[in-house]
Amino acid sequence: MTKKRPQSSAVPERMERPRLYVQLADHIARFIEAQGLSPGDRLPPERRLAAELGVSRATLSRALVALEVQGKVEVQHGNGAVVLAPTASQEAGPDLPLFLAERDLGELARAREAVMSGLARSAAAHPDRSLRLALLDADGRPVRFSDTWPCVRRLAGESLLADLDDLLSEAAPLDDTEVSADRLTALARAVVVGDADAAAAACAHLLQL
Repeated sequence: MTKKRPQSSAVPERMERPRLYVQLADHIARFIEAQGLSPGDRLPPERRLAAELGVSRATLSRALVALEVQGKVEVQHGNGAVVLAPTASQEAGPDLPLFLAERDLGELARAREAVMSGLARSAAAHPDRSLRLALLDADGRPVRFSDTWPCVRRLAGESLLADLDDLLSEAAPLDDTEVSADRLTALARAVVVGDADAAAAACAHLLQL
């Protein structure tokens, strides 16, 4: 008797679809272009715009934030979204912030930790120990991300990594509760003593997203 071949349980991978707010941001950007709106022109009020587009105000707000990050509109509280003049970078090619807006928080966190690791290494290698100590010695106070990271950035100086950190921080803003306090303390101590390897290692799993 012939044995039946077991049926495979494998299924095709789920198709990746752009998030609704990303599609909506693209739609609004095309609308701005199609209508020939000029810098200073205003989009309809959010409540009306959301109703006309058939989306929630929360989704519309996220789309407007994405457009604001791209530099296409400025959201003014009480006045709605105002069209901005295109920048040279927008005219030149694809918009990196929109590319980042399509990524989930886990991907953004891993990417930012990698960038932070390089910046932390540079900060710990800063030749002026007294400056490292003055900026990062907690003096018995709790170490907070909102205080510590700007100091690390100042010590690391300007670089491509710093520019990337700016982009990632715009795509996924952080507050103190989203950062591991223990690893942040380890990072600050490593920078103070000038241990570049330990400073870089402290950035692994620093973000709790």
